[in-house]
Amino acid sequence: MTLQIDPNAYTLSVVIPCYNEVGTIREIVERVRQSAVAKKEIIIVDDCSTDGTREILRGELSGLVSKVIFHDVNQGKGAALRTGFAAVTGDIVVVQDADLEYDPAEYPRLIDPILRHKADIVYGSRFIGGDAHRVVYFWHMVANRVLTLMSNMATNINLSDMETCYKVFRRDVIQSITLEENRFGIEPEITAKLAKKKYVFYEVGISYFGRTYEEGKKIGLKDAFRALYAILKYSVWQ
Repeated sequence: MTLQIDPNAYTLSVVIPCYNEVGTIREIVERVRQSAVAKKEIIIVDDCSTDGTREILRGELSGLVSKVIFHDVNQGKGAALRTGFAAVTGDIVVVQDADLEYDPAEYPRLIDPILRHKADIVYGSRFIGGDAHRVVYFWHMVANRVLTLMSNMATNINLSDMETCYKVFRRDVIQSITLEENRFGIEPEITAKLAKKKYVFYEVGISYFGRTYEEGKKIGLKDAFRALYAILKYSVWQ
């Protein structure tokens, strides 16, 4: 049964997985706070940062967000998302990376299909629409498209950007599945498990300001292989 969400009274839960983002954590929190959503719950999950991020979260940012949860051992983005999803209480949930690659000003666009079109899940696609995109790594683009194609073949849904950070869910939807992946395999796992439940997916085009490895990008080749394994594991073998 699809739950009705009041467009004038919903709360957006923003889950921010964070690891060694001392240079961006202040700005991303401020951008999230300034986004055009009236009621927000901001939950940061620090995955055992070692660069001073934890000290900032315990200090100047502690009073600016709803909750900060600290992992005692670094486990990966997937583990941080599991922790965050378990803690949310809002009507709608969005994943927000702690870097500056994705713009929280686009929340209203991402939420709109849930409020007006009975979507259960919305993915923000970097490959559709005419918004600004920083040009970075060719082979990352190839890997993203190949993994999306493989995921689509396995799930029989037609996404253009399965690996996007911007995934938005009704809270009851994301809390209806049990997640297992600790690192970036969480993206195909979420997609596969929600597709199996026949939830309604939408996509909207978003801007994207990708960063380089020198600027702190963390995903690598081994994560692409794990994502491929996750596609097979959760779409085909389970």
